[in-house]
Amino acid sequence: MRNCAVYRKSRAGLERIWHAAYLRTVNSKRETMKSISHTKAFKMDFPIAELFPLFSPEGEKQWVPGWDYENVMGKAELSEDYVFLTKTHDHGTVDAIWIVKKYDPKSHFVQFYKIEPEDKVGVVTVKCTELEASKTKIRVTYKYLALSTDGEEFIAGFNESAYEEFIGEWQKLLSNYFESEG
Repeated sequence: MRNCAVYRKSRAGLERIWHAAYLRTVNSKRETMKSISHTKAFKMDFPIAELFPLFSPEGEKQWVPGWDYENVMGKAELSEDYVFLTKTHDHGTVDAIWIVKKYDPKSHFVQFYKIEPEDKVGVVTVKCTELEASKTKIRVTYKYLALSTDGEEFIAGFNESAYEEFIGEWQKLLSNYFESEG
């Protein structure tokens, strides 16, 4: 029953949450930052066909130490509207509901809603581009919108420098993964 309740958090419902939080941000007279967005791209000397699948719940288990998820869909194959849960993940998350917003494996594009109830809502976007047969560009965007004071505090500290360090860790972990596989 819990799985059905999580899945009912429809895309339309998430759009309403996002829009309501956005309106609170726009209409707020406080000067605290309410939303933030960062994008960073990096290149890796590995084929796109090996890299892109790693940006999925099952894929992340392979290269992010300690990363795991709860599969509420009963299948591991990624698709739009796929739902999964995480605990104690990146950016101070305790519990998060993830929903695949867009998934286009042919163009190597995936986008997730990351909902941290009563804290913040995020949109995580990963786009891989083949540069050469064994060279791939990975472009990652994290956009967060605060839903509470805790979310606002997170956003205030999630500056460009913190994001650069975070994505630098992605690149390091991916390199380590491929080195250990080789």
